Amino acid sequence: MALQIHKLVSSHIWLEKIRIFVEQTISLTGIQGPAVPILRHVLLILVTIFLAWLFYIICRKTLVPLIMGITKKTTVKWDSVLLNKDVLYSACKIVPAIVVWKLLPMVFYQFPSIRVILVRLTAIYIVIMTTRTAVAFIDSFNQLDTINRRSSTQQYLKSFCGVLKILMVFIACIVTIAILLNKSPMALFAGLGATSAVLMLVFKDTIEGLVSGIRLTSNNMLHVGDWITVPNTIVNGVVKEMSLSTVKVQNFDNTIVTISPQTLINGSFQNWIGMQQGSGRRVKRVVYFDFRSIRFEDQDKKITNMGEFRRAMEIYLTNRDDVNKEMTVMVRELEATQGGVPLEFYFFLKMKDWKPYEEHLADIMEYVYSIAGKYGLTIYQQYPEQ
Repeated sequence: MALQIHKLVSSHIWLEKIRIFVEQTISLTGIQGPAVPILRHVLLILVTIFLAWLFYIICRKTLVPLIMGITKKTTVKWDSVLLNKDVLYSACKIVPAIVVWKLLPMVFYQFPSIRVILVRLTAIYIVIMTTRTAVAFIDSFNQLDTINRRSSTQQYLKSFCGVLKILMVFIACIVTIAILLNKSPMALFAGLGATSAVLMLVFKDTIEGLVSGIRLTSNNMLHVGDWITVPNTIVNGVVKEMSLSTVKVQNFDNTIVTISPQTLINGSFQNWIGMQQGSGRRVKRVVYFDFRSIRFEDQDKKITNMGEFRRAMEIYLTNRDDVNKEMTVMVRELEATQGGVPLEFYFFLKMKDWKPYEEHLADIMEYVYSIAGKYGLTIYQQYPEQ
């Protein structure tokens, strides 16, 4: 679209027709003398503004609806996403600048210094708007529904788009500086070798974030939608967004916490996706019993009250509907401590959401605490010093 308009306005025939039209208009007014050059420049400026506005309206009101209508009629969805309104409207803003850029030499041919300044400013505007359009086009890739948001492909694509946007902005800055200095952009790119160390320092976090992000996704360690907890931090929630430099997590209290990918890679974190996708959420609770409350129930069989309690609790857990019987259900004795004999209750609850999980767990453990006395067992409790 922009290329066709560029070819149209670059035609010498059109430029000559515009010049002839302006001269004829001045002749019809009958104005002569020193006022003619002033009037000529004013008319040329007005014609330039009008043509720039006209081409912009044509693009926005005609070409954009035409392109969007064509994309809607296609069977695929990616064209409607990539060629969305933001991209097309941003591209439309480049068109009038190209018109002005090509007409400026004709308008200010008697004022070369002014012409050079305006041509450079217009060229910088074209670079900025082209970069903005490119960034909007790159951002549209993140809106594609054809790729699962949790997939590694989507995470790679998002990381790649982030790097590509940084590269586009970097190139735009170099081209803008080249226009201001009236130098070739390639000459500036050639001189960047000496400043590569500075660039590496500036983009250090971005590069490390990209590498960490790739490691997280390539090893299937983290995806959007995972529930994670990070030790020694307040992170305890669902991953909402992953970028080059940050991982955004929404905690269960609806607060938003950001953490760097480097922190997750260099340290450790717990991903609960296995539990979420599995058939149960693990329970691992330890209760301490007083040594002095353990005794034989039957001198002939040599069975202790704690042994009976352990077996009774396993039967109790197995008979509960909220406990997954297909997974491990175990009540085991751990190594004795100064705080008493520890029994570990190890099983899996079917409900995995936080609130129902805690409610059912509390019901089970409260039953354990209350029934222990019937077996003659005393739960160890350390009283505060008086």
